[in-house]
Amino acid sequence: MTQDYILIGMKLLGALGLLIYGMRMMSEALQKMAGPQLRHILGKMTTNRLTGMLTGTLVTCAVQSSSATTVMTVSFVSAGLLTLGQAISVIMGANIGTTLTAWIMSLGYNVDLTTVVFPAFFVGIVLIYRKRHRFVGDFLFGIAFMFLSLVMLSSAGKELDLEHNEDVVGFFASFDTGSYWTILAFLAIGTVITCIVQSSAAVMAITILLCSTGVLPIYLGIALVMGENIGTTATANLAALGAGIPARRAALAHLLFNVFGVAWMLCIFYPFVNLVCALVGYDPAGGGQAALLPVVLAMFHTCFNVINTALLIGFIPQMERIVCRLLPERKRPEGERLHLRYIQANLVQTPEIAVLQAQKETAAYAQRVQQMFALVRQLANEQDEEAFAKRFAEIEHQEDIADRIEIEIASFLEDVSKDHLSDITKLKVRQIMREIGELESIGDACYNMARTLNRRYELDAAPTLTPALRERLQTIMQRTDDALTQMNAVMTGHGRDHDISKTYGIEDEINQMRHRLKAESIAEVNDQRYSYIVGIMFSDLVGECEKLGDYVVNVVQARLSTT
Repeated sequence: MTQDYILIGMKLLGALGLLIYGMRMMSEALQKMAGPQLRHILGKMTTNRLTGMLTGTLVTCAVQSSSATTVMTVSFVSAGLLTLGQAISVIMGANIGTTLTAWIMSLGYNVDLTTVVFPAFFVGIVLIYRKRHRFVGDFLFGIAFMFLSLVMLSSAGKELDLEHNEDVVGFFASFDTGSYWTILAFLAIGTVITCIVQSSAAVMAITILLCSTGVLPIYLGIALVMGENIGTTATANLAALGAGIPARRAALAHLLFNVFGVAWMLCIFYPFVNLVCALVGYDPAGGGQAALLPVVLAMFHTCFNVINTALLIGFIPQMERIVCRLLPERKRPEGERLHLRYIQANLVQTPEIAVLQAQKETAAYAQRVQQMFALVRQLANEQDEEAFAKRFAEIEHQEDIADRIEIEIASFLEDVSKDHLSDITKLKVRQIMREIGELESIGDACYNMARTLNRRYELDAAPTLTPALRERLQTIMQRTDDALTQMNAVMTGHGRDHDISKTYGIEDEINQMRHRLKAESIAEVNDQRYSYIVGIMFSDLVGECEKLGDYVVNVVQARLSTT
């Protein structure tokens, strides 16, 4: 008998593992299919609280994992793609969407799903081998694994025959279902188990299994479900633990939302559960009708989350203020300025989300190199030796930061590339790699210009540009800065809103100015208006501006080719 229980227990554990794997496979496949459009979809569908909530509901219904939706949302907040208010509305919708999982599970205990499982496996493997539709195949495989695990759980539950096991029945009967202390104890158990397992679906499956056999009273089963609602927030909070303040705020909002819901539910626990039982046609006092218990759990889960969302959706601004007060912005020490702003390498995410974060980080990188060029323009006009040295040191520091940012983004993308990527995502990774290489070259050009200007303090001849040369240099620098401004407009905007011909036009003007200014400089050196060394300095500076313009064109070409 003991050996039979061990075998059934192994079957249960295997079925739960298969359930978690199948849901994860579904989630990842769907995110890869929709990944390239995720940013634009979320941007359009989260314009207000209601659409944000509907977006969270639909996405969670599709991926069958509120944790996946929540972690995805936290990642978008971390990457600056969603505001905190938008994220809260999406998280509320995710809580509603996850109730579909309970309905599917309750269906699995009352309907033979094997008729769906095996055709799904066959169609899925055909699509996987046809590489063009491999993500659809992965999605079907995930569904098949999930349904198969439910069939296995239902089968194992019947084999356990717990309703005829006097020890198990006596154990659960020893709990006073009319005591709030018992309800709180099972709520805590559900929370802890979900935090450990990191899957509310797995804990929900166990709860439905115990209730369907009739050994777990419905009040205790619902207490476990309430605990699962709190425990499921651990996934996003753990993912955001080492991330930035915006991501941690979004994860905390999820926790507060679910805790508040459980708090008001406890106040009306017994009347509410009795009402749900009445809707389903189950008598909690009379017992029996164990087949209805999975439906009661699914109905309670849906009613609870829908009502909780309806109560709080109007208070999103207040929730936003609360989490901002609990997690205020902190000033970073000087040494932390080298950290990336949007990329959080320890944040759980799909490659598509990671690429969106890398695009935002690269846009911030582009703004940094333009600020570095602004320092060079100031350096060109600086006449005070002490102020010049201070500004030159700042440019050296910024150049070092630019080099390190390039390495960090490249390393992050290399890690992303190790995953199974869609063709569009692979293209975006290559183009971002090109962008950061060109941006680093812009930083090098700025540093080269600063070193050229610094020659007057390195050479005995102490060459310095004449006022007329400084004025001409500022003219070409202004046009170069215009090119950088246009580049940043492309990097932060949407590709369809920009015409690359404007960048080409500015670059052509810079080329013409370089030819003219160099010719004028050669003529003036021949006329001995200033020394040959001064002429070389001026030509080098003008040449670096022209190179910088070429790098800008390369960045814009790379960015527009990915949209």
